[in-house]
Amino acid sequence: MSDQPILVIGSTGKTGSRVANRLEALGRAVRHGNRRAPIPFDWEDPATWTAALDGTKAAYVTYFPDLAFPGAVEKVDALTVAAKTSGVEKLVLLSGRGEHHAREGEKVVQASGIDYTLVRSAWFAQNFSEGYLRDPILAGVLPMPGGDVVEPIIDIDDIADVVVAALTEDRHSGALYEVTGPDLLTFADMARVLSAEIGRPIQHLPIAFEDFHANIAEAGGSFVADVFTAIARETLDGRNARTSDGVQRALGRAPTSFGQFARKVASSGAWTAAA
Repeated sequence: MSDQPILVIGSTGKTGSRVANRLEALGRAVRHGNRRAPIPFDWEDPATWTAALDGTKAAYVTYFPDLAFPGAVEKVDALTVAAKTSGVEKLVLLSGRGEHHAREGEKVVQASGIDYTLVRSAWFAQNFSEGYLRDPILAGVLPMPGGDVVEPIIDIDDIADVVVAALTEDRHSGALYEVTGPDLLTFADMARVLSAEIGRPIQHLPIAFEDFHANIAEAGGSFVADVFTAIARETLDGRNARTSDGVQRALGRAPTSFGQFARKVASSGAWTAAA
């Protein structure tokens, strides 16, 4: 086992924190890639990249808040150059399913000259429990656009397991794993599942993309809302209305269902007002 650390960019984020925790539980050395780390990493300050990369064997690459943000692909491209110069041997990129800009980010990593694994993800289930949809669910509603489009929501714990496998096992070299949950559900379906597992009514509230934008802008500002609304318009058009076998291929097991996810979160108390 190599004693070289693995850089986890975004180690305080939804996926990064889980990846870092799993790697440390396996006894792997982890270099936390965030602005407050002992060796800081900041996407907005390229001067921090070399020190964060130097001496690492592999890196988990996530771009916050999304690869669709203006300039994100160019920064990932510059990061791959720095990684190659620093002797990094493996990159694992988190990408978005059905997103044009995410595809461009994937191409950059594929062309980097470094071994890689691409993890192309469906919508996060944890948006319901840790993200912008948690407060509405506490209020008994699920406000989402997209009409009757179905989406195979994925549990981030599955993503983290796939990423850790890709970072620590040679057999994932050059692989593309499109990771989804096993179920195709409308947001109305998801509201029914949440109602059953939480034990109180959660009502799907169909909204326009303009209202979706306003909700996100209230929490995260207009710039963030612009990008996430553009992603929603792009991906909630039916293009992702199919499941994929990425979790099964990477891990040899089925992905977590939305019902299993909701049951786990409900039992943790995350959907109670005091959580």
